[in-house]
Amino acid sequence: MILPIRCISCGELIADKWEKFKDELALGKDPKKILDNLKVKKYCCRCMIITNVDLIDDIAIFKKKLLPRNETQSSAPVV
Repeated sequence: MILPIRCISCGELIADKWEKFKDELALGKDPKKILDNLKVKKYCCRCMIITNVDLIDDIAIFKKKLLPRNETQSSAPVV
């Protein structure tokens, strides 16, 4: 979805590397070499970046399709 700012395991800053990783991956470069160039050494951080799926653009479509809520509707969830 959205890459966390820091690695969940070690706390290392990883969000600043995502755009560069995604751009170079789109060019067909090897993920291992990209992460080595970005100086991502720890396997937990590498795993966080490699396994991230960028879905924010796909989910944003649904927000645009939602109709504005009418004031007469209750805000309680339907069970």
